[in-house]
Amino acid sequence: MLLRILHRTRYRYHGAIDMAQHMVHLRPVDTASQRVRSHELRIDPEPAARSETTDVFGNPRTFFSLQSIHSMLTVEADSLVETQAPEPLPEGPPWRGMNWERVREHFRYRAQAPFDAASEFLFASPYVPRDDAFAAFARPAFKPGLPALEAARALMERIHNELSYETHSTEVNTPALDALAQGKGVCQDFAHIMLGCLRSLGLPARYVSGYLLTRPPPGKPRLIGADASHAWVSVYVPLPASADVPEAAPTGAWFDFDPTNNRCGWGSPGEDYVTLAIGRDFADVSPMRGVIQSGARHTLAVAVTVAPPDELEQLQSAEEA
Repeated sequence: MLLRILHRTRYRYHGAIDMAQHMVHLRPVDTASQRVRSHELRIDPEPAARSETTDVFGNPRTFFSLQSIHSMLTVEADSLVETQAPEPLPEGPPWRGMNWERVREHFRYRAQAPFDAASEFLFASPYVPRDDAFAAFARPAFKPGLPALEAARALMERIHNELSYETHSTEVNTPALDALAQGKGVCQDFAHIMLGCLRSLGLPARYVSGYLLTRPPPGKPRLIGADASHAWVSVYVPLPASADVPEAAPTGAWFDFDPTNNRCGWGSPGEDYVTLAIGRDFADVSPMRGVIQSGARHTLAVAVTVAPPDELEQLQSAEEA
């Protein structure tokens, strides 16, 4: 599937900004299930300095600074991404034999244990503490001896079925424990809750930010800017040392789970998903953050469109007309 993503962020400041520095994660990553065909980042006003780097998690990011007075900032990412349908969750060995207790024991600290890079996703992070409340919510899904992937899928289904998706019920900085306690939230909250549940049981899990191709309501046209960023979770399962190792997963693999939409797969939850960045939680992969030299208040407008390229071009032509 070929998808074009337009992600526009616009700040209007209630006063003049003298200087600003920003970091953005707006270029999708290349993975086994997606390839970035093209990407352009347009910034207005033109930055005085700009650089491209890769963060510690392998995500591309852009730093830019503005050193002239401005009252508005517009950042638009235009990406063309080719995605593939993910592999379904495997049902047989070697993954089938990895029950969740065995995965937990693999990551339990012991002297002289070999290093596993997935260990960094076991610990508390800025938005996701390890807490007994998460473990208590997760335990009904984690029955003794259950394969790790089946347990993760049961947890995903529990979050999807028992928590309510409700826009404006939380803020971007709402603690995951608060969202769990109130029983409602948005995709970011559901992802943080699932991370908290998995890590509190000793299983490594990471936050995935990205986009999802949405369908307009029946009889309604697709609207430019009506979509939003999305978030889901990846769970790591190591391979047994004696396993017949798949070429694509020499020591283990990450499997994706979307508790908002109750979808999962190996590589992504679906070919209609685009992975933007991965991290411990939202704090690591915020699409845009920065500092400004001024006390000015601001209004923020974010518009996201995800569509096949031809359809998006038709929408843009109709909007301009």
